[in-house]
Amino acid sequence: MFVRSYEPFDRQDVYDVCVRTGAAGADARGVYSDDDLLPDVYAGPYLHLEPELAFVLDDGDRAVGYVLGTADTQAWAAAYRRHWLPLVAARRARVEAPVTPEEHLVEQLHHPEWNVRDVLADYPAHLHIDLLPEHQGAGHGRELMRVFLAALAERGVGAVHLGVSNQNVGAQRFYARLGFHRIDAASDTDVTFLGRATDVPV
Repeated sequence: MFVRSYEPFDRQDVYDVCVRTGAAGADARGVYSDDDLLPDVYAGPYLHLEPELAFVLDDGDRAVGYVLGTADTQAWAAAYRRHWLPLVAARRARVEAPVTPEEHLVEQLHHPEWNVRDVLADYPAHLHIDLLPEHQGAGHGRELMRVFLAALAERGVGAVHLGVSNQNVGAQRFYARLGFHRIDAASDTDVTFLGRATDVPV
């Protein structure tokens, strides 16, 4: 098992890991009408826009985990609208009044600006990290995070944030062990936002 930079041939494996951990850490396959919808929101735009900030956990055969993100959330949202949304919008039709979880997720896909919050301005970068369940608990997530934070620090990015489902207690404990703290003003009823400096050892 080793961590390496993302390569284009990893894309389908990253999509697979994303959907298999996409229900608050559990398997989301079959939850939506198209299993690519979730990764089109939470993985694809990062791989497309900032592949240099994507890293995978390789088991010697395939990617079984990943960390990806952006160094600048505001710039990422603008690039998403210009370069990613045109690639996916046509097959992700919106409805006038979203009701179902899928309809709300499609709305999220069409609104990258929702990721930009004034209260997160001190944490300009953000990330997503996921590992298949059988590879969790062995230190691989910590190593992925160490590599990602080092890459941000090398770019002069001082702090990073992430959002975690309030239902995903295991992930919240993982982030706490890595030194993330709650950003109270940014959190809401469904998601807790956490942040940390990039230059503090993991």
